[in-house]
Amino acid sequence: MTMITLDADAATDPTYGCLPNERPLEERLKAGVILLDKPAGPTSHQVAAWVRDLFHLERLGHGGTLDPFATGVLPLTFGRSMRLTGKVLTHDKTYIAVFDVPSTVTDEVLEEALSSLRGRIYNVPPEVSAVKVQVRTRTIERLEVLDRSERHVVAEVTCEAGTYVRTLARDLGLLLDRPVNLVELRRSASGRFHLEASVTLQNVADAYWLWKEHGQEEAMLRMLHPIEVLVAGMPRVVVRDAAVSALAHGAPLTRPGVVAVSGGWSEGSSLAAMTLKGELIGMVQLCVDSSSIGGMSSGEVAKPETIVMDPDAYPRGWTTSS
Repeated sequence: MTMITLDADAATDPTYGCLPNERPLEERLKAGVILLDKPAGPTSHQVAAWVRDLFHLERLGHGGTLDPFATGVLPLTFGRSMRLTGKVLTHDKTYIAVFDVPSTVTDEVLEEALSSLRGRIYNVPPEVSAVKVQVRTRTIERLEVLDRSERHVVAEVTCEAGTYVRTLARDLGLLLDRPVNLVELRRSASGRFHLEASVTLQNVADAYWLWKEHGQEEAMLRMLHPIEVLVAGMPRVVVRDAAVSALAHGAPLTRPGVVAVSGGWSEGSSLAAMTLKGELIGMVQLCVDSSSIGGMSSGEVAKPETIVMDPDAYPRGWTTSS
């Protein structure tokens, strides 16, 4: 991602704000993310409710519903991070799926059927799903066999958000003219979030106990990521200190407040607005092409979409008329 620097000499005042990785635990609880390795059995909502009650929070969200029998990566969003749950829900997902496939199906016939399920396909939610059952399309980026036994096929599926792997199993059976069942499903990645960085419910309980009973915050800090992980890798606009408060209060971002911006983005694109310390202010929508900002001396550059920063985190660098 190419950044266009408009003011290489811009500096930030250390008196205000905080580097995301140095943010104290109490602040992360107000806007943070836990990457959970969901166990089989409970629903995604039940898991989120358990963590919410453990932490004595009023609300806690999750990004990307998993069926009760499924396991794997489930981002949990705390406080203001919940405003960005939609960004998590749109990530591509990767699964390891175990299909029950009759041994009479040869590898060649299986591969031919799988090839028909790659690319843009119809993916109708099963009747047991929590969404309205209707015809829709989804993109299957990858559908490859990793291993096969006499009865089971282990496959890796990388797909667009909202894809039902249970429906893939049903459609595979229709193509093979044989019954095919999904017997196990594990989400190995949700966007850029992977199992390697995820924690179990037991890890969550242990970390919370160490914090509350012994005052040890280390495990909680390792587990509870700052909100900025949700926008890592996204196009961004960097805002100077004097403009942060205005944007956090809902005012448009004007050209004098821009320090740098990702190149190649057109009017209407969504960008993450960041401080010079790397803090997320919120999501903004470009009013102009990003490549044209450097030639501007004034005027609106972007309008706020979703603000997540505390409006009073930075001092006002602007005044209102009486």
